[in-house]
Amino acid sequence: MMSCINCFHLPQDNSASTGQRTFLGFTSFSIRGFLRSKDSQSFSASFLVFSLKSAGRREGSAVEQRREGGNLHAAFSRTTDGVNEVGEVKVSHLQMEEEGEDRAPPEHKCPALCDALHGSIQDKENSPMMRAVLCAQVCKLYRFQTDDRRWLLVKEQMSETPLSFSVPKQLLSALVQELTSRVLDLRELGQLLPHWDGLRCDVITLCNHLIGCYQETLTEIGKLSASSCFKSSLSKSDRHLQFVPTNLHSQRMEVTSPGSAGVWYEVITFGAPADHHYGFKHGGLKRLLSKHHRSSSVSYSSDESCRARDLLVSVTHLQPLIFGLAEELLSISLEPRANRLLQVLDGLSQQVHRFVHALKDELVKSALLDIHGQCASSCSDSHVHSNGLLCEGSPPPSERLPEEAEYDEEEWDLTWTNVAKSLNCIIAMVDRLLGRDPHLQEQQEYSEDTKSYNTASPSSSSESSWQEQLLPLVITLRDCVREAVAKARTAMTFVVLQDAVGATVNQGPAQMLHRRHAVFSQALSAVVCGFVLKLYGGLEDPEFLQQLLTVGILVQFEGLLSTYGEEVGMLEDMEVGVADLRGVVFKVTEAKTEQPKDLLPMLRGTWGSFVVEVPLPPETFRSLPEELKAGCLIRVESILFNIGINQQQSLAERFGDSSLQENLNLQSCKRLRTYCNALRDALPHMAGIQSLSESLSSLDRSVEAKRRKNVEVLWTAASVCRLVNGVRLTSCKSAKDRTAMSVTLEQCQVLRERHALSQQHFSTSLDCMRRNGCRMDNVQKNVGNRRFAFSAVQLLTFPRLYRPPDGSYG
Repeated sequence: MMSCINCFHLPQDNSASTGQRTFLGFTSFSIRGFLRSKDSQSFSASFLVFSLKSAGRREGSAVEQRREGGNLHAAFSRTTDGVNEVGEVKVSHLQMEEEGEDRAPPEHKCPALCDALHGSIQDKENSPMMRAVLCAQVCKLYRFQTDDRRWLLVKEQMSETPLSFSVPKQLLSALVQELTSRVLDLRELGQLLPHWDGLRCDVITLCNHLIGCYQETLTEIGKLSASSCFKSSLSKSDRHLQFVPTNLHSQRMEVTSPGSAGVWYEVITFGAPADHHYGFKHGGLKRLLSKHHRSSSVSYSSDESCRARDLLVSVTHLQPLIFGLAEELLSISLEPRANRLLQVLDGLSQQVHRFVHALKDELVKSALLDIHGQCASSCSDSHVHSNGLLCEGSPPPSERLPEEAEYDEEEWDLTWTNVAKSLNCIIAMVDRLLGRDPHLQEQQEYSEDTKSYNTASPSSSSESSWQEQLLPLVITLRDCVREAVAKARTAMTFVVLQDAVGATVNQGPAQMLHRRHAVFSQALSAVVCGFVLKLYGGLEDPEFLQQLLTVGILVQFEGLLSTYGEEVGMLEDMEVGVADLRGVVFKVTEAKTEQPKDLLPMLRGTWGSFVVEVPLPPETFRSLPEELKAGCLIRVESILFNIGINQQQSLAERFGDSSLQENLNLQSCKRLRTYCNALRDALPHMAGIQSLSESLSSLDRSVEAKRRKNVEVLWTAASVCRLVNGVRLTSCKSAKDRTAMSVTLEQCQVLRERHALSQQHFSTSLDCMRRNGCRMDNVQKNVGNRRFAFSAVQLLTFPRLYRPPDGSYG
């Protein structure tokens, strides 16, 4: 016989994040009297409610046990003036079946289980890392019987996380910075022809609009995050909370078996990443993006755009240096000083070599080809360069001749080669003037190659000054450099402009881009939370750390959305958001201190290439493999399986279309198999890897069966995810009702499959978790009552194992 006392300490203000607690009140009761107050039956619970007396000056410990007259008393604390009632506490006890005669008495086992649970709470749950990313925890304790009539101690924990607001704020800041930088880059491109200037104006207008929206959102989120870590389901359409995930929680379960340490299982629950503010009248992101046609077939990556900007900076910096050294060379040649002349010539050679090296980038040539391909037809009837751009230093269109119809691919190579040859011409002339080279043939040949101006002949060299002989060669060098700079600037301007257009205008209207960023933010916040908890739990597992290095982390989303009505749009949003996560990578870093603010993940980078840095305390960081300490990036493989389970899905299967769900599950199944095959090749001896083939085959059969509401797809996918140490996430519309049914079912299935939960007690355990567990508290904090939002008629269409117990819904 064992009694379980739940003590709840409420945080004061925002003290939960710092670990401080506020003493509210106390109560005491006789354990013996409590046990005798009700008739206990096997596997049934008894409850009594005690009033809390107000807390005056506190003496003694926060939780105290004492014996008086053979009765065990439990109290929150001793006070000197507790009189008024300030609340109540519900105390429960569970009467368990007696063990067999051949087993040790329960009293010899229960203390060991409690000690194991207590140790895990103290060592890991209260670590600085866990306190940094989890807050406002709700815990429930259960004892369930196994097949061999032993007992499992199960701790169910649901927590909020400051990452709900921290990640969106960082993402918004990064987007504002990226958009601002893009506007500055475009404004620095100089004068452009009307067509290209119009595109630039479109991009700048769109960017400025998004910057204004995001800055406003960032301000509002900053106000809310100071007092909360949670966005309720009632706020999912709030304009200022579009980037914040709805009802994001970590759902964790620790299972302690007799003679073994506790094992943790985690699921991240949150409302499906979707933009409820803009709504789903015209569908979700998948449909909206498919309707939008890109206006340009030429696109460049962000890396190429970055290279283009660097090259623009380089040639802009080198051109005046080359011109200045050339002028200095001419000045010195008036009063020849050999040492100084050679010194300046050496400096000129170095700068020209740097200039030529920069121009050899193949990006310049490919951009010039793209420009010609895009603009040749539009420029055929006008006196405009085929580059379509009017750059600084170029003559106006009226003074230019039409380009040749055929563009010579070697034209650019000849341009930068002429720069090098003109330098060689100057070097040869200086050598001749200094008496180092009596042969003049090289000088004459080079003058022909570069089409230089009239150069001094051998017969006139003694009659003219050194400056007069160097001047035409310097002029030739300047002309060649100026021509190369003009073409390079044209090409790189085109790259920067096309990248900006591709990242904004070509993605659709501002509302669509805003929607995509918001959906991505919700999904990213949940994934960061899941990855951090998975990393913390696997820091002592060498195989898991090696898995991160070799194949990355699997992130498996479970959707319970129907393919009917508005939820189709939600699923379309979710699919795009999950796919965008594949551009995210994680990186482990060393934290400065163990303060919560220094242990929060940091987001860096730009759209499509974000890096999430996860800080670890110095001592923990030093124990990691060298590759992780060196900054090795951990890639993300994100997949989504969806099975609608409500009455709307019944309508979709009978009268609508479920092809979106079917195609999504087929694609995710293929990606999952690819990941598992890569893992098997990289770590063939990893625990659990041998059972992957059978599980994947079972998943293939379930997906291809196309049965109505085939929830076995979800069960098998979740099982595979756990086998490969993946991050599990579960979503429905708001993560309140259907999600509660899913996570409680998953917890009981884990207990049955991995911890031998008695089959005859499976349904009882499931009902217990749903009626009295953490998910009921989740319902209350979202809508203010303790009932799931189902009707009896609706539940008739639900799969049997997803129906809550009587009295818990309505």
